[in-house]
Amino acid sequence: MTWLVALSAILHREALRFVGQRSRFVAALVRPLVWLFVFAAGFRAALGLSITPPYQTYITYEIYIIPGLCGMILLFNGMQSSLSLVYDREMGSMRLLLTAPLPRWWLLFSKVLAGTLVSILQCAAFLAVAAVWGIRLPFVGYLMVIPALLLSGLMLGALGLMLSSFIRQLENFAGVMNFVIFPMFFLSSALYPLWRMAEASPRLRDLCTLNPFTHAVELIRFALYGQVNLMAALWVALALAVFSAAALRGYDPARGVQNRKG
Repeated sequence: MTWLVALSAILHREALRFVGQRSRFVAALVRPLVWLFVFAAGFRAALGLSITPPYQTYITYEIYIIPGLCGMILLFNGMQSSLSLVYDREMGSMRLLLTAPLPRWWLLFSKVLAGTLVSILQCAAFLAVAAVWGIRLPFVGYLMVIPALLLSGLMLGALGLMLSSFIRQLENFAGVMNFVIFPMFFLSSALYPLWRMAEASPRLRDLCTLNPFTHAVELIRFALYGQVNLMAALWVALALAVFSAAALRGYDPARGVQNRKG
């Protein structure tokens, strides 16, 4: 019960922060909507798409980038949540949280889960706007995408948590975000299929294949069409385990780099 009370308290705090920061919600929607309404119209003729799973026929470019834009929301919100962790640590509230008589991994997991649930709400709002625009997906996909978004959001949240454990000052976080967000997003299948990348450079295609964000996007893509991409799910789960282990080590008072410096 104590663990659940702590989880509910952290979820409540993140919900209050989310409600109080409406501009954050709007910004999280504007970014993918600009890609959907503006860039997709320009890239539609330039990027031809072949029939590849999970698609059974030719699709428009707007339909193709929907999973990638959901991944964009998860990625940016995961980094935003980790930014709030750095801020909380500077203000002292993070230290107070981690001194609670509960396992440290549970407290950190609760923070990541709270941020992921907020991201899922933002993805739901984005998919609703896309449906109003005329981009409608199979109904079963809207249900099956929820666990895919949850797993992918936890993985990206754990990545942000790992980064926050090694960043000492809030001012340094913006530079780190640029070195993480943009390479992860553009070196993935979010905006173009990997076979297109292979035509330009097989090495870039290999980098995209190693990128965990690529597998998160593919997991979401297949889920939106009522299918399970088991290989993508395994890669995302593996990345989640690695990032979580690194984050726990970083926040360990005995071994963490941040805690030794502090």
